Amino acid sequence: MTTLNPALVVAILSWFIAQCIKIVITMIHEKKFDITKLTSSGGMPSSHSSFTVALTTAIGQLEGYSSSMFAVACVFSCVVMYDAANVRMQAGNQAILLNEIMEHLKDQKKFNIDFTLKELLGHTPTQVFFGALLGIIVALVGLPYLI
Repeated sequence: MTTLNPALVVAILSWFIAQCIKIVITMIHEKKFDITKLTSSGGMPSSHSSFTVALTTAIGQLEGYSSSMFAVACVFSCVVMYDAANVRMQAGNQAILLNEIMEHLKDQKKFNIDFTLKELLGHTPTQVFFGALLGIIVALVGLPYLI
């Protein structure tokens, strides 16, 4: 008999909800249904933050907030959120600049390239905050239904 891992289930559910919210936000702002948002990175809310914080919250609820497992999950979440709001955001900013340079060189016929770099890689601190908040809510609301 297989048993679902409740912490993993709420983490995946939280990621899925965050990605669905991105589709809804795109529908509102751009007036188009874009299913690719279901698997894309960047945008509001941060699904990386939602995913890891839901896992961390579920571990805290299941194992105790003073457990070593919670400590590991908490550190993991903090690293992921820092990376999303800093490292990956800067990589996205570099992609924007490189795309502009490549376009300029292409216009001058000095350089020919057939692709652009993906620019939406990271998150603003607000997107990370709301992703983390979503993760906490999904874990606290969803976990009692799974245990």
